[in-house]
Amino acid sequence: MTWTTRYLPSTISLWQGRTDSPNASCFFQVIQPLNLQQDISSQTNPAHHHLVNNVLAFALIGFCSDEGIRRNLGRIGATEGPKNIREVLAKLPFHRKNIVCYDAGDITCIDNDLEKSQHALGKAVFLLLQHQITPIILGGGHELAWGHFQGIAKRYPRENLGIINFDAHFDMRPLMPDNQGNSGTPFLQIAKAHDQTKRRFDYHCIGIQRTGNIGALFTTAENYQTDIIYAEDLQQGEIKKYLDQVNQVIHNNQIIYLSLCLDVFASAYAPGVSAPQALGLTPWQIIPFVRQLAKSGKVVSYDIAELSPKYDIDSRTAKLAANLIYEIIHHHDVYP
Repeated sequence: MTWTTRYLPSTISLWQGRTDSPNASCFFQVIQPLNLQQDISSQTNPAHHHLVNNVLAFALIGFCSDEGIRRNLGRIGATEGPKNIREVLAKLPFHRKNIVCYDAGDITCIDNDLEKSQHALGKAVFLLLQHQITPIILGGGHELAWGHFQGIAKRYPRENLGIINFDAHFDMRPLMPDNQGNSGTPFLQIAKAHDQTKRRFDYHCIGIQRTGNIGALFTTAENYQTDIIYAEDLQQGEIKKYLDQVNQVIHNNQIIYLSLCLDVFASAYAPGVSAPQALGLTPWQIIPFVRQLAKSGKVVSYDIAELSPKYDIDSRTAKLAANLIYEIIHHHDVYP
């Protein structure tokens, strides 16, 4: 069974907006389909390459799964997350020139075989990176991170990789029986993969909640020398101090993987997640970090996880996710 059995090409009909918008004013007018089952080079213009004509290319790919959340005993509903993010993003304005945006479709998980779907996501990420296209993965549960990493590791097996996770949780829970993972285990799985390949594990969590992680998880994080920025410290207004800290992460690594779990935000901003946070952060406490990292030019791949539309009041969480994608695309740069 090949990975493409879990792949669905993009549905461009999801991308709808105002018919009176001038050409190329909004995302729905600039998004192009990209079928990963077909030759990618034949579907893209040679100029759509970040080393040619200063053009940057992005591809959205959905991970339609909440199997990891189900295994982690969370409230399910994230399967529909990618669809809702696209519908909201479609209507947002598109201001930047020399940018190409693709919708590369979805990876599905309809048979509870999460591991095969994660493997398929890794294959898709690798293909995009191989063609100099920056992936933005839409979730789906945060179990997507383990599949996402597989693609990054295959494309960049030796480079120093910094992993920055905006999250209320470490997501380093112990594996389940038969070494199965879930939405709470992906970064422990990534850490163990680093152990096997003797690769330096450089993991940074921003927005951690003391009430969201038991003591054993803090011990695991400490054992893997995880760098922690607590939500409560950002609430005290010390953002400048921590922006400087993130600058060091950028300086110390050749490439960066940026993961955004929507449960890092307070439930007023992000009610549509598996584990809503009463004391979470505001968007403007996170956006400066996202801009800083995107501008560094070292982020090779992004993901946004944990949108559960069935719990999303007034589409607040989907709108927040779409705005984060806007920030990524409009501030992303290429390292000299």
